[in-house]
Amino acid sequence: MEDPRASPLGRQSVSPTRQENRRPNPRRWAPRGAALAVLGLAATGCASNDLTRLGMPEPITDQAERVLSLWQGSWVAAFAVGILVWGLIIWSVIFHRKRSEQLPPQVRYNMPIEALYTVLPIVVISVLFFFTARDQAIILDTDEPADVNIEVVAFQWAWQFNYLDDTKENGGEVLFSETGIPNPDGTADPSTQTTLVLPEGATVHFDLHSPDVIHSFWIPEFGFKMDVVPGRDNAFQASLTEDSAGQYIGRCAELCGVDHTRMLFNVEVLPQDEYDAWAAEQEQAAVTADNEAAEAVDSEADSADGSGAEGSDAEGTGSGAADAEENE
Repeated sequence: MEDPRASPLGRQSVSPTRQENRRPNPRRWAPRGAALAVLGLAATGCASNDLTRLGMPEPITDQAERVLSLWQGSWVAAFAVGILVWGLIIWSVIFHRKRSEQLPPQVRYNMPIEALYTVLPIVVISVLFFFTARDQAIILDTDEPADVNIEVVAFQWAWQFNYLDDTKENGGEVLFSETGIPNPDGTADPSTQTTLVLPEGATVHFDLHSPDVIHSFWIPEFGFKMDVVPGRDNAFQASLTEDSAGQYIGRCAELCGVDHTRMLFNVEVLPQDEYDAWAAEQEQAAVTADNEAAEAVDSEADSADGSGAEGSDAEGTGSGAADAEENE
């Protein structure tokens, strides 16, 4: 007797059933997914530290490290929500695809599920809001005594840094200043950009002021930026870490005019002893310049007084001669 499975009719009756009931095997796709993930990480060409910072620069202040932690936590929350949502979508596509004309069970007006849809986003947003508000309050706190006080003056289109003996709010006096010179041809020239020199491991207080339009003071390694608004003095503090020595670039992060792109400045963080020597040299140079300016003003005043005295003597001599002539 002929085996039915060997006949064309037998093969036709068995094959469609097998094909119809075949489902994807997750064990076959798991190694491929892992290989693709490893390939994607290798293709980035980033070190592990760069990868975990998720595009943020290396922080050089305590405040920047807090911002980085908030940034990383936000990404963790975003990844968790994304994995959950995409997992539900893929699960629905694979295991609840249409197999017949029968209407599948409906979940409309399911109160537990609808409550979950409403409560879960509120919980996620509330948690993010709590950590954001907490970190913002800490970052903007200026009550800690500062080691260095600097007034930042942003103008079109350069920067001026006035080193003060106290905060602007307490009437700090200017010890010395560093002022940038806008390049006449409208391009950014590092040789004409001013340099903000800071001590390593110190707490620096910044007072921000603008005489013209809105600018924005931004050092990427600080982790955040602050607007410089005319008529309103903003302030913040940054606590530099002990290993922050190096050179960095600062810039204006607010479109402030036609030459906004050249509003750059250099940042140099020095060890404390080198900074002290530099600050003493700058302060002495400022005192010498003030003395020379005062001597020049006194010299001009003396010259003006001398010219006035000579004119008076000449007038007196002329009056005496006229009197003598009248007496004769």
